[in-house]
Amino acid sequence: MTPDVRVEKVVSGAAGRYVARIAGTDGEAEIIFTIHGPALISAEHTNAPESMRGTGAAAALVEHMISDARANGFKIIPICPYVQAQYKRHPEWTDVRATSTSGEVQRDKEA
Repeated sequence: MTPDVRVEKVVSGAAGRYVARIAGTDGEAEIIFTIHGPALISAEHTNAPESMRGTGAAAALVEHMISDARANGFKIIPICPYVQAQYKRHPEWTDVRATSTSGEVQRDKEA
């Protein structure tokens, strides 16, 4: 079962979320992010209800966020432990990883 992932952004422009919903399950999985500028966000928190655990929804959210970053030219600071773990599993994502919100965006040297 592949989750349907879509992007929702908070009207204030300072925060947003990626949301996954799957037919036949309750609730929605999400990654909450903070917008630091046109080229930088930080992935703050990932959450999935019990009914969606094991469906791949959280992984689909991260993959969608990575694709969105590449398509729209921004980088991601992975603050959320789940997103950090996914980055460790996918070294090919270093092109959209950042570690700093001050000054110019710097790539994480550990990745």
